Amino acid sequence: MTDRLAAQVAFLKRADNLKLVERANVLLDQSRPENSAEHSWHLALWAMVMAPLAGPDISVDRVIRMLLLHDLVEIVTGDHPIHLNTDWDTVAEAEQAAAQELFGLLPDEQAQEFLSLWHEFEADQTPDARFAKILDRCQPLFQVLCATDPREDHVEIARSNLADGRAAYLAHTFPMAHQHATNLLTNSAPQDDAFTKRLAFLTEADQLKSVLRASRLMASDRFENSAEHSWHVMLYAWVLSEYAHSDVQVDRTLQMLLLHDVVEIDAGDHPIHGHVDHAEQEAKEQAAAKRLFGLLPDCQHRPFTELWHEFEAAETAEARFAKAVDRFQTPIANLETGGGSWVEYKVKFDQIVTRVRPAIAAGAPQLWDWLQPQLVAHFENGKTTDPQA
Repeated sequence: MTDRLAAQVAFLKRADNLKLVERANVLLDQSRPENSAEHSWHLALWAMVMAPLAGPDISVDRVIRMLLLHDLVEIVTGDHPIHLNTDWDTVAEAEQAAAQELFGLLPDEQAQEFLSLWHEFEADQTPDARFAKILDRCQPLFQVLCATDPREDHVEIARSNLADGRAAYLAHTFPMAHQHATNLLTNSAPQDDAFTKRLAFLTEADQLKSVLRASRLMASDRFENSAEHSWHVMLYAWVLSEYAHSDVQVDRTLQMLLLHDVVEIDAGDHPIHGHVDHAEQEAKEQAAAKRLFGLLPDCQHRPFTELWHEFEAAETAEARFAKAVDRFQTPIANLETGGGSWVEYKVKFDQIVTRVRPAIAAGAPQLWDWLQPQLVAHFENGKTTDPQA
């Protein structure tokens, strides 16, 4: 198990670099460029929210997995904006090589699974891949058009894309989205349909990209945000699902993790090693869940809320495993960066045992067994020091 898990963690560490890949799009509030990790999280959320609009032959669970993976190659190749003159054949060759390199870090059968799913998305031939591609065309378009004060050059790119670019085919493949984008571009009266009823929640969710956590990236000193964290911990759950304490529905766990931090848009992030009034925090999160999931149509409001409550209660096998990987991800990053947030919060080993171990041991005890010796070595070697010393 040790070598296999080490290989899987090596892949997950490498994936952290996707958080540094900047896209041409900016956040809805225009504050900074969007990165490819938080874009991937947002697309997975699009898939979950737009599931009722997918055809009966589409597996939204597979679509979510595709979208978690689809941009990982950009760690090597970078992002290529659609409006720039680009040799797309050369890009395709580079991305093929990047996929082989990145997924090759995983054990053989996982490498083949991930590579096959990535190839399926790229080929755009199956119903699942076509729906994933449709969402990948939609999200950047509405990222521009739903902004309060979008950049004019971005609006013109969106206009061109919708007229005769990659998004033009939405007129046939996703007409409600195409019509609403057209209405926004022409300042026409908005429609009221199944698409627009879901768009309000998806645009509000963009704010999660601005909620900063206490943890830092592995390859940068900036703080991680809750959207890219949610993407990364979903990847953790998928890759490490074999270590769940009991049989779990992995896709249900992925959906929990997709939603688990959305309440932080209103309630903020509260570090596990910080000082928190838990009753006050719970009240804020309950109110946030009510407001945010209340933006969804009635048929989704209740199941999304129930899934979030299931994660919080941590009573089902899926929720316990979700909690386990959520606790496992940050120590991996902190070990990689010489202590990370443990340094800033002056964390001792016994505090990790008290605050982190129970969740990991309950949902994935083998992960704690693997992690504990590394934590012991780290703290015994005095690598985590007082930042003021």
